Amino acid sequence: MAYLNKQERDQLLEELRGKHFARCQRLLVLKDPKIRLKYFRNNQEVDRFMTRYVLGGMGTQVTLVESLHMDGEKRVFTLQEIIVEPTPDNRL
Repeated sequence: MAYLNKQERDQLLEELRGKHFARCQRLLVLKDPKIRLKYFRNNQEVDRFMTRYVLGGMGTQVTLVESLHMDGEKRVFTLQEIIVEPTPDNRL
């Protein structure tokens, strides 16, 4: 599978935009059989939980950024931002 260029990464971002977290996960898994979960809901900033997938066959990494709020005693994560960027070995 060939690496994605800037235009194809933007197209992938548009496909993911407006979807819920689980839908984004499913779409990414179906896109690339070499997908790898780098980290899941990693919290290094206040109220920003990041999940990163590396699409090895496409030379792309996708970061899903969520926020957390409490609904009574239930934790609710809301997808805030999607970041699609090339991996270091992708020069396209």
